[in-house]
Amino acid sequence: FNIMAIRYNEPSTLIKMDYNIGINGCKPASALNGPPFQQCILDSKDVSRAACRSDGTGRQRQPSAPSTAAEEAADSDSSGSRVRVLTPSCQLCELHTLLRDRDTSRSDFVFYADRLIRLLVEEALNYLPYQSLSVLTPGGHPYDGLRASRGSCGISVMPSGEAMEKGLRDCCRAIRIGKMLIQGGDCAGGDCADAPEPVYVRLPPRVHQRRVLLMQPVLGDGRVATKALQLLTEDYQVPESNLFLLNLFSTRHGLDSVLSEYPDVRVLTTEVHDLVPYHFCARYFGID
Repeated sequence: FNIMAIRYNEPSTLIKMDYNIGINGCKPASALNGPPFQQCILDSKDVSRAACRSDGTGRQRQPSAPSTAAEEAADSDSSGSRVRVLTPSCQLCELHTLLRDRDTSRSDFVFYADRLIRLLVEEALNYLPYQSLSVLTPGGHPYDGLRASRGSCGISVMPSGEAMEKGLRDCCRAIRIGKMLIQGGDCAGGDCADAPEPVYVRLPPRVHQRRVLLMQPVLGDGRVATKALQLLTEDYQVPESNLFLLNLFSTRHGLDSVLSEYPDVRVLTTEVHDLVPYHFCARYFGID
């Protein structure tokens, strides 16, 4: 039997992908190099900060309008084709709420953050290349499926990015993970005077040949992410098309700042909103 999967491209256009599912497994009709990075944000229902109003089925009702100016920009900005925002749901809205709640205990904060990180990492893996793989089931039946191609790595922007390493390792047990420490972090309001400077960099070997998942939980003014991307592209010759920036929370200003400098970098985030939890690192590691 056939299942039709629909991927959004432009507000007036839908791209269809046929998946033929049967006794011999699942084969995408398109190439097996991961789905093209298409625009996710179409209207207010695709902005994860929109109010979550359950209709009793677990699905989110469509709000009448975006809740912030940043979300309006996300709907119309040309950078949308390079930004993937997780599909909003009541579960996602709950996690965003609890991670902002000042009354959330540290143990609960870590628990909810790990859940959100796992959702983001799982989505990011959809955009990495895969190879065809034929296997035999325990019953002796052939199954034609997929296997993730080798050659990917993670890089955490310290210290906050280290919170995302466990989620990546839980999904990709043997993946190599590098680290960067860049002094002069993103600031609330974007009014920091000091320019970000790298003080520690340790990357996997042959990083220029790998697809890189760059992990930074909070994208504020975008200066740290931009510096990290500069190091990777200029000092280590990593192609922009091989770079994926993973953020739990992003501001529109930060996205515009990053993508104006590195237009071929792709960004995955769970939310675009002006109110991002800059306290994430302190609360996750218990240093507040």
